[in-house]
Amino acid sequence: MSISVTNVSRFYRRQQALKNVSFNINSGEVVGFLGPNGAGKSTMMKILTGFLPPSSGKVFVAGENVQNSTAAFRRKIGYLPEHNPLYSDMYVSEYFHFVASIYNIKAPHKIIEEMIDRTGLSPERNKKISALSKGYRQRVGLAQALLPNPEVLILDEPTTGLDPNQIAGVRSLIKDMGQSKTILLSTHIMQEVKAICERVIIIHNGLIVADDKTDNIENMNFDTKEVVEVEFNRSISSAQLLNISGVANVENMGNIYTVTATTTEDVRPLLFRFAVENNMVILSMTRKHQSLEDVFHTLTAKK
Repeated sequence: MSISVTNVSRFYRRQQALKNVSFNINSGEVVGFLGPNGAGKSTMMKILTGFLPPSSGKVFVAGENVQNSTAAFRRKIGYLPEHNPLYSDMYVSEYFHFVASIYNIKAPHKIIEEMIDRTGLSPERNKKISALSKGYRQRVGLAQALLPNPEVLILDEPTTGLDPNQIAGVRSLIKDMGQSKTILLSTHIMQEVKAICERVIIIHNGLIVADDKTDNIENMNFDTKEVVEVEFNRSISSAQLLNISGVANVENMGNIYTVTATTTEDVRPLLFRFAVENNMVILSMTRKHQSLEDVFHTLTAKK
């Protein structure tokens, strides 16, 4: 077990940020840690890395209690915080040698060269960190987290502020690292979770409200109403569709209509019948499936 969290609570004076949180993460898992702002994500991640003690409960990472952490234990955890703190006046290679000295890494040159190559920093290695783009600064942060060859990586919003090309590059890097590391990834970008994470933990108001495989989370049953997107060969008024028994709401853009049923029953046969009765042709019709974002909104909208 790479991460074991048991009945962890954390108070900031009278405010309770975490409420008896428990979860386990096995070696080699890549897990998305989701929640709205103020849900307790960053607090939990700081506890996992030893930056904050829990008010109660137990946390073990890489088999050791984080409250009894040693220098050797801290080398087992790589941490990239949301606001990546770097020494901007240092050159890239210089910074990595500085980090290696903190970890007391012996003969660091080979390891540093490997990290520079692995994170795609070779073209920027002789630049000052202040001269790097946001994407390359994130890569520097990831590389420094990897330098001690940690067993566990804690990544807090690793693609914040990046452009689409930079996001794709960092995602690819994280996915590659997930083949040999246990990764806990906090993000607000649902596509990132789908692309990288095999499992999702959702926290809301300091409580775990979901913990399952990513596909299972998307398929959670909330008794939601059936939604169908249909395209006809000509325009009609939304009122005509609303007159169909079993249709609750209609939105349209041109000849494409998003139809919400009154129940969870499949509304497509009703639309076929409507088209036939009105001498219309259905060009396309698709059932809209629940997304990870839909589940997230449903779970975190509850008080």
